[in-house]
Amino acid sequence: MRILIVDDDNITLDMLRHALKEAGHKVEAVTNARRALDMIRLDSHRLVISDWEMPDMDGIELCRAVRAEELPSYVYFILLTSHTRPEEVVEGLSAGADDFITKPFNSAELIVRVRAGERILALETRDLAIFALAKLAESRDPETGAHLERVRNYSRILAQHLANQPKYRDALDTEYVRLIYQTSPLHDIGKVGIPDAVLLKPGQLSDAEFEIMKIHTKLGAQTLDAALQSYPNARFLEMARDIAASHHERFDGSGYPEGLKGEHIPLCARIVALADVYDAVTSRRVYKGALPHDTTRTMIVEGSGSHFDPDVVSAFVRNEDKFIATQEQFAISRPTAA
Repeated sequence: MRILIVDDDNITLDMLRHALKEAGHKVEAVTNARRALDMIRLDSHRLVISDWEMPDMDGIELCRAVRAEELPSYVYFILLTSHTRPEEVVEGLSAGADDFITKPFNSAELIVRVRAGERILALETRDLAIFALAKLAESRDPETGAHLERVRNYSRILAQHLANQPKYRDALDTEYVRLIYQTSPLHDIGKVGIPDAVLLKPGQLSDAEFEIMKIHTKLGAQTLDAALQSYPNARFLEMARDIAASHHERFDGSGYPEGLKGEHIPLCARIVALADVYDAVTSRRVYKGALPHDTTRTMIVEGSGSHFDPDVVSAFVRNEDKFIATQEQFAISRPTAA
């Protein structure tokens, strides 16, 4: 996280710079608010800490100027101030400030407030990345949109159930359930690299075509892994990569692309594997009809321990009413033939 600090007092500036660098942040410091505004316009500063009282342009004016700019990303703005009266807090918030740090500042409090800002900025980055990538996948197939909505909801249902089981309570928390809902739409992102002749073929694929189709797992994993290299702490990219890579693995090791077996398959991929198959089987395509829920249920139960993780199958069976409700909620309405 690159942080820009703005203060006309060099002693305060040095103290802020030292505390932030000790916490591992990249810091740039200026003593003039107008110079700071130019830097924000040109550079990728996502978090600004500014003194309130400064000559020429003060922190409130700088904050208003930042909010008036059409910047590519949101800038998290923290005011450093001795102004603590309610009306002054209201003035700062009205100008667009996100948080306040009271002078003289405490280093531990400073770092905690900066981390809070990082979490908010990370949410924006995550949601934008997921949305953009999911829309890219959706653009290749007119039926993908509803498929993504159903799969993400099926995945959340399964993860929520598992999170309440003793075996998974330490591994699945509220954030995990939220992430699998958000990242599961990226399971087939690699299909953007599959030729139309294969991806959109209106009939059964030949053996050679199926081998080409299987590559989408590796393409998706490579795409997301490249992003993960730049943002190694982005948990959502790690989960998205694991899902894209492994949602066609089978519990008995007979899947692809790596032939992973059992719990060597990431749990998120084991969850999405069942959600994806359920939706594929119960949805109509130009090359096949839709099977009813009861037939699909039987197929999934019979695949427990071979195709699917038995724990995930159990979660499905205990929540099949929610699957049916989700299927109905996101059903594609098609015009009837004249």
